[in-house]
Amino acid sequence: MKKTLLALTLSCALASPAFAALAPGAAAPDFVAPAFLAGKPFDFHLNDALKKGPVVLYFFPAAHTSGCNLEAHLFAEAVDQFKAQGATVIGVTAGNTDQLGAFSAETEHCSGKFPVAADADLKIGKEYDSKLVLRPGWTDRTSYVITPDHKVLFAYSDLKADKHVDETLAAVKAWRAKHPG
Repeated sequence: MKKTLLALTLSCALASPAFAALAPGAAAPDFVAPAFLAGKPFDFHLNDALKKGPVVLYFFPAAHTSGCNLEAHLFAEAVDQFKAQGATVIGVTAGNTDQLGAFSAETEHCSGKFPVAADADLKIGKEYDSKLVLRPGWTDRTSYVITPDHKVLFAYSDLKADKHVDETLAAVKAWRAKHPG
């Protein structure tokens, strides 16, 4: 009976989405990371982006993997909706960081519409509790909405890529409705 209960508990834990440790209201750690936009390198500064409005910070396991390709494509398709709300989108990964320049420019992925940043040492992922348990050294699939006052507004963790855009866009729109202009 104990083995059955343990197996059931473990299978439920692996099947359900993880929960990000940074809960709404928590301080969002500042960071600077090497990034690419449309294949061009630059340093992304979270603090600078927050001066313009909310930031959608989404962690993904690795460039050029099926779920991450889909997620990047979905964010690229929706980036104008985020911009209309005054939000900046940034993807961050610890996996395949040597491929981010190409990944940021390819039309089937980011299409040059938003930057992706390298977290080669997993420092940012650790600060945001976005470490992939099943693959050490890679980031998990966790999305945050961070408000200009450096607070976590919303966190969503799920290895399935298909709902991150809808969830974060809804959070940004709700925040914008309370903070117009």
